[in-house]
Amino acid sequence: MTRLPLNTLPAFRTVAELQNLRAAAEVLHLTHSAVSQQIRHLESTLGFPLFEREGRRLVLNAAGATLLCSVQSALTQLEDGVQLARVASDSVEKKLRISVVPSFAQRWLLPRLERWRERHPDIALEITASQQIVDLQRDGFHAAVREGMGPWPGVLADRLFDDPMPLIVVGCAVDARRLVGAPPAAFLKEPLLGDRGAWQAWFAAAGLQVPFNTVAEFNDMGLMLQAAEQGLGLTLARELLAADAIRNGKLIRLSPISVAYDTAHAIHLVYRPALRDWPALAALRNWIIEELDASRAALLQDTGNAQEKGTSPSLN
Repeated sequence: MTRLPLNTLPAFRTVAELQNLRAAAEVLHLTHSAVSQQIRHLESTLGFPLFEREGRRLVLNAAGATLLCSVQSALTQLEDGVQLARVASDSVEKKLRISVVPSFAQRWLLPRLERWRERHPDIALEITASQQIVDLQRDGFHAAVREGMGPWPGVLADRLFDDPMPLIVVGCAVDARRLVGAPPAAFLKEPLLGDRGAWQAWFAAAGLQVPFNTVAEFNDMGLMLQAAEQGLGLTLARELLAADAIRNGKLIRLSPISVAYDTAHAIHLVYRPALRDWPALAALRNWIIEELDASRAALLQDTGNAQEKGTSPSLN
């Protein structure tokens, strides 16, 4: 029976996934020649090639593709075992490394971190804000807050928002107060920020189908809300992400009309299956859900109070 050189398997997996020796070397923090030598050693030990060379690309042949399935599974199991052993060790500081989409980190998570510290002073959070979908296992993250429909391979996902989050019109509380109660057509004369399709859906809900242009678009809602706070224009914002700024007087809601849009961008908490029952991760998951429930309850209360007064929510 052929004894596999186990030290070559991470290099094999990385080269197979990236199809390039130089790129794999950078990921593995090895030299190009070292990675090439490991692949040659593995092929020599097995007695058959695993790759077809197409220019600078290394493409798996049938034998390589078959082996990769087993290697990926085996390495994942080993890495999960190491991860579990690490988090179970009493000598290791309890630290959760999480990747979070910037808008959620800035507009919702950050204002609530003091409550997390009070609830779990023994669990430190290491937060990386990123639009990129990180590889939790390869990049050393325990969990991530992601936007999207999923599913994502190799992770479990808890959907944090069961409903489409309504989009509402907001503007700078100082500059835009004059527009409170104005007809939707008045907004067409103002600089509009954000996705044109979202505005189109909002104007259609308001009974308007007219030409218009937006003056700026952003790849992150947190930046867009910051631009609105600085008086650069009106924007459509997810109600939950704008609620804190409305309450503290930086933004003002300008219309009771809202629209459900962009339902493909639900927010999920994702994590590796091996960590499902890790107490620190369970604490984070439960805390986020509790805080989101409290946020939704506050929004409903604001809406109810506003309806009693005959005004738009959070305008007073």
